[in-house]
Amino acid sequence: MLCLSRPARETIEAFISSQKNLVFSYPQIGATREQAPKGYTVDHNRIHLGIGAETFARAKAAVQNWKMFEVPGLTLCWPDTPIAVGATVALLASHFGLWSLNACRIVYVLEQQGAIERYSFAYGTLPEHGVIGEERFTVEYHTQDQSVSYDLYAFSRPTLLATLAYPFARTLQRRFARDSKAAMVRAVQA
Repeated sequence: MLCLSRPARETIEAFISSQKNLVFSYPQIGATREQAPKGYTVDHNRIHLGIGAETFARAKAAVQNWKMFEVPGLTLCWPDTPIAVGATVALLASHFGLWSLNACRIVYVLEQQGAIERYSFAYGTLPEHGVIGEERFTVEYHTQDQSVSYDLYAFSRPTLLATLAYPFARTLQRRFARDSKAAMVRAVQA
Protein backbone atom coordinates (compact mmCIF):
# COMPACT_ATOMS: atom_id res chain seq x y z
CA MET A 1 0.00 0.00 0.00
CA LEU A 2 1.49 3.32 -1.06
CA CYS A 3 0.75 6.52 0.84
CA LEU A 4 1.57 10.14 0.06
CA SER A 5 2.26 10.86 3.73
CA ARG A 6 3.09 8.84 6.81
CA PRO A 7 -0.09 6.93 7.69
CA ALA A 8 -1.68 7.42 11.11
CA ARG A 9 -1.62 4.60 13.64
CA GLU A 10 -5.32 3.93 13.04
CA THR A 11 -4.67 3.52 9.30
CA ILE A 12 -1.83 1.10 9.97
CA GLU A 13 -3.93 -0.92 12.41
CA ALA A 14 -6.77 -1.12 9.87
CA PHE A 15 -4.26 -2.21 7.21
CA ILE A 16 -2.88 -4.99 9.44
CA SER A 17 -6.39 -6.08 10.38
CA SER A 18 -7.38 -6.28 6.70
CA GLN A 19 -4.44 -8.65 6.01
CA LYS A 20 -4.81 -10.99 9.00
CA ASN A 21 -7.11 -13.53 7.35
CA LEU A 22 -5.74 -13.39 3.82
CA VAL A 23 -3.69 -16.20 2.30
CA PHE A 24 0.03 -15.82 1.72
CA SER A 25 1.06 -14.36 -1.63
CA TYR A 26 3.18 -17.42 -2.52
CA PRO A 27 2.49 -21.17 -2.36
CA GLN A 28 5.78 -22.47 -0.87
CA ILE A 29 4.93 -21.71 2.77
CA GLY A 30 7.78 -22.60 5.11
CA ALA A 31 10.36 -23.19 2.37
CA THR A 32 13.01 -21.18 4.25
CA ARG A 33 13.35 -24.19 6.57
CA GLU A 34 15.21 -26.03 3.82
CA GLN A 35 15.85 -24.41 0.46
CA ALA A 36 14.29 -21.64 -1.59
CA PRO A 37 12.03 -22.76 -4.43
CA LYS A 38 13.03 -22.23 -8.04
CA GLY A 39 12.10 -18.93 -9.66
CA TYR A 40 13.00 -16.69 -6.73
CA THR A 41 15.98 -14.51 -5.94
CA VAL A 42 17.78 -15.83 -2.86
CA ASP A 43 19.51 -13.69 -0.25
CA HIS A 44 21.64 -15.25 2.47
CA ASN A 45 23.45 -13.03 4.96
CA ARG A 46 25.28 -13.94 8.14
CA ILE A 47 27.28 -12.13 10.82
CA HIS A 48 29.29 -13.28 13.83
CA LEU A 49 27.85 -11.75 17.02
CA GLY A 50 30.30 -12.96 19.63
CA ILE A 51 31.14 -15.84 21.92
CA GLY A 52 29.33 -17.68 24.68
CA ALA A 53 25.97 -18.67 26.10
CA GLU A 54 25.30 -15.17 27.46
CA THR A 55 25.80 -13.67 23.99
CA PHE A 56 23.39 -16.26 22.56
CA ALA A 57 20.81 -15.40 25.24
CA ARG A 58 21.07 -11.69 24.32
CA ALA A 59 20.85 -12.51 20.60
CA LYS A 60 17.78 -14.68 21.12
CA ALA A 61 16.11 -11.97 23.21
CA ALA A 62 16.94 -9.43 20.48
CA VAL A 63 15.20 -11.53 17.82
CA GLN A 64 12.23 -12.16 20.11
CA ASN A 65 11.92 -8.38 20.52
CA TRP A 66 12.31 -7.57 16.80
CA LYS A 67 15.59 -5.65 17.40
CA MET A 68 16.81 -6.58 13.91
CA PHE A 69 14.24 -4.10 12.57
CA GLU A 70 15.74 -1.11 14.35
CA VAL A 71 17.12 0.26 11.10
CA PRO A 72 16.93 3.66 9.37
CA GLY A 73 13.96 4.30 7.10
CA LEU A 74 11.92 1.32 8.29
CA THR A 75 9.39 0.98 11.08
CA LEU A 76 8.02 -2.36 12.24
CA CYS A 77 4.34 -2.07 13.13
CA TRP A 78 4.29 -3.22 15.93
CA PRO A 79 7.42 -4.35 17.83
CA ASP A 80 5.34 -5.56 20.77
CA THR A 81 3.77 -8.23 18.51
CA PRO A 82 4.71 -11.62 19.97
CA ILE A 83 6.83 -13.93 17.85
CA ALA A 84 4.16 -16.56 17.25
CA VAL A 85 2.82 -18.44 14.26
CA GLY A 86 0.04 -16.41 12.67
CA ALA A 87 1.13 -13.03 14.05
CA THR A 88 0.74 -10.35 11.38
CA VAL A 89 2.88 -7.23 11.16
CA ALA A 90 3.43 -4.40 8.72
CA LEU A 91 6.66 -2.81 7.60
CA LEU A 92 6.40 0.93 7.05
CA ALA A 93 9.09 2.34 4.78
CA SER A 94 9.74 5.79 3.36
CA HIS A 95 11.04 6.22 -0.19
CA PHE A 96 11.50 9.54 -1.96
CA GLY A 97 8.67 11.25 -0.09
CA LEU A 98 6.29 8.30 -0.37
CA TRP A 99 5.44 5.73 2.28
CA SER A 100 4.72 2.06 1.75
CA LEU A 101 3.07 -0.47 4.03
CA ASN A 102 4.00 -4.11 3.48
CA ALA A 103 2.19 -6.94 5.25
CA CYS A 104 3.82 -10.15 6.58
CA ARG A 105 2.70 -13.06 8.74
CA ILE A 106 4.84 -15.39 10.84
CA VAL A 107 4.95 -18.83 9.21
CA TYR A 108 6.91 -20.81 11.80
CA VAL A 109 9.00 -20.49 14.95
CA LEU A 110 11.76 -23.01 15.66
CA GLU A 111 13.90 -23.63 18.71
CA GLN A 112 16.53 -26.36 18.51
CA GLN A 113 18.90 -27.72 21.16
CA GLY A 114 22.06 -29.74 20.68
CA ALA A 115 25.57 -29.15 19.37
CA ILE A 116 24.12 -26.19 17.52
CA GLU A 117 21.38 -24.33 19.36
CA ARG A 118 19.08 -22.27 17.15
CA TYR A 119 16.23 -19.89 17.58
CA SER A 120 14.51 -18.75 14.42
CA PHE A 121 11.30 -17.64 12.86
CA ALA A 122 10.19 -16.84 9.36
CA TYR A 123 7.52 -14.59 8.00
CA GLY A 124 5.90 -14.65 4.61
CA THR A 125 4.46 -11.93 2.46
CA LEU A 126 0.76 -11.25 2.26
CA PRO A 127 -1.11 -9.75 -0.72
CA GLU A 128 -0.27 -6.18 0.31
CA HIS A 129 3.51 -6.46 0.07
CA GLY A 130 5.86 -5.06 -2.57
CA VAL A 131 7.48 -8.44 -3.20
CA ILE A 132 6.48 -12.09 -2.91
CA GLY A 133 8.40 -14.46 -0.68
CA GLU A 134 9.62 -15.46 2.75
CA GLU A 135 12.39 -14.42 5.14
CA ARG A 136 13.93 -16.33 8.04
CA PHE A 137 15.71 -14.74 11.03
CA THR A 138 18.00 -17.08 12.98
CA VAL A 139 20.46 -16.87 15.84
CA GLU A 140 22.80 -19.82 16.35
CA TYR A 141 25.08 -20.93 19.16
CA HIS A 142 27.73 -23.50 18.29
CA THR A 143 28.45 -25.15 21.64
CA GLN A 144 31.79 -26.60 20.53
CA ASP A 145 33.52 -23.31 19.71
CA GLN A 146 31.02 -21.10 21.60
CA SER A 147 30.42 -18.89 18.52
CA VAL A 148 27.15 -17.00 18.11
CA SER A 149 25.86 -15.76 14.77
CA TYR A 150 22.85 -14.08 13.20
CA ASP A 151 21.61 -15.44 9.89
CA LEU A 152 19.07 -14.04 7.41
CA TYR A 153 17.78 -16.24 4.63
CA ALA A 154 15.16 -15.05 2.16
CA PHE A 155 13.66 -15.73 -1.21
CA SER A 156 11.65 -13.19 -3.16
CA ARG A 157 10.40 -12.04 -6.52
CA PRO A 158 8.49 -8.92 -7.53
CA THR A 159 4.75 -8.64 -7.68
CA LEU A 160 3.36 -7.86 -11.12
CA LEU A 161 2.99 -4.18 -10.19
CA ALA A 162 6.46 -3.99 -8.66
CA THR A 163 8.32 -5.51 -11.61
CA LEU A 164 9.49 -2.12 -12.90
CA ALA A 165 10.65 -1.04 -9.46
CA TYR A 166 12.31 -4.38 -8.65
CA PRO A 167 15.88 -3.08 -9.05
CA PHE A 168 15.03 -0.47 -6.41
CA ALA A 169 13.41 -3.15 -4.24
CA ARG A 170 16.59 -5.26 -4.50
CA THR A 171 18.62 -2.27 -3.31
CA LEU A 172 16.28 -1.91 -0.33
CA GLN A 173 16.55 -5.63 0.45
CA ARG A 174 20.37 -5.46 0.44
CA ARG A 175 20.29 -2.35 2.62
CA PHE A 176 17.92 -4.04 5.06
CA ALA A 177 20.23 -7.06 5.36
CA ARG A 178 23.24 -4.83 6.04
CA ASP A 179 21.36 -2.64 8.54
CA SER A 180 19.67 -5.61 10.22
CA LYS A 181 23.04 -7.27 10.88
CA ALA A 182 24.32 -4.00 12.36
CA ALA A 183 21.19 -3.71 14.53
CA MET A 184 21.76 -7.20 15.90
CA VAL A 185 25.39 -6.39 16.72
CA ARG A 186 24.21 -3.28 18.60
CA ALA A 187 21.50 -5.25 20.42
CA VAL A 188 23.90 -7.98 21.55
CA GLN A 189 26.56 -5.49 22.67
CA ALA A 190 24.09 -3.30 24.60
